[in-house]
Amino acid sequence: MQTEMIKRAKELLADGTVKRVAGWRSGDFQYELSPSIFTDAEDLEKNFQYSELAASNMSKYMIKESRKEGKVLIFLKPCDTYSFQQLLNEHRILRENVMIIGVACDGNLDIVAAKKRFGEGLLSLKSEGDTITATTIYGEELTAPRQELLLERCVNCKSKKHVVFDELIGEEGVEVETTHRFDKVDELDAMSEDQRFGFWQNELSRCIRCNACRDICPACSCENCVFDNPESGFSNKGAAVQMDNDMFHIIRAFHVAGRCTDCGECSRVCPEHIPLHLLNRKFIKDYDGLYGEFQAGSGEQETHPLTKFNMEDLNPTEALNRGDEE
Repeated sequence: MQTEMIKRAKELLADGTVKRVAGWRSGDFQYELSPSIFTDAEDLEKNFQYSELAASNMSKYMIKESRKEGKVLIFLKPCDTYSFQQLLNEHRILRENVMIIGVACDGNLDIVAAKKRFGEGLLSLKSEGDTITATTIYGEELTAPRQELLLERCVNCKSKKHVVFDELIGEEGVEVETTHRFDKVDELDAMSEDQRFGFWQNELSRCIRCNACRDICPACSCENCVFDNPESGFSNKGAAVQMDNDMFHIIRAFHVAGRCTDCGECSRVCPEHIPLHLLNRKFIKDYDGLYGEFQAGSGEQETHPLTKFNMEDLNPTEALNRGDEE
């Protein structure tokens, strides 16, 4: 597929349809593919990469790229298109300045899981059917089942269909009929309040306030963030007390409620491996139960349940009672 993607990108650059191409290139290690912008055929041919290591969701980059001169080409995996569509719905991307080629995806590899499995001496990863082969600095070749090294969001994939695109490369996938996305949320809901509090205190205590989750999140697209405002009381980069970390993540989760597409980027980039996506999934599960199932980014101009009122909506007392019954 990579060859076909490069070929099509070069054609579109050559005929002037696009001026730039958003894709991935290798970092310091073979398994580190980073988002990048390509402007010429030579760079594409030499450095463009696409594989199950291309985990980055580049939808957010289009906020600025779509405002530059000329059209930009972006390759989007199925789950990425939900984020792109949500940003379109929020008028954050200029659609006429972006050409989208949807690419098939069978899941992305979790580098953290691979390092745990193969050790820190990992040099490269290669997929061969249902098996991942790793090479290490010690000259070893180690193998593991591919399914065991997939990102959590891929194990519990919400859909293999693109919701927005201009062209497709590879076979279009199908809707995912069953998912275990909310199993961990159900497990947390079954805990006592003290147990849940303990779980999140333990997880959030590791936060170093690097802002990686905020910076990668497509739903965090404000030009002026409250956490960068010295008047907000939360602008410090390093938490002085635990409450600072708690407030940072709780406020951020509330800000993206109803708009989070569950792309999982927040958890993927967290250097402390905090399962931040569970906060967002808790909100998703709750408003699905209260207002009917809703998937952010699944359609054009959709408004989420928290921004509209219907007479059939539960009132606060009914909502609390339903929660008690469950």
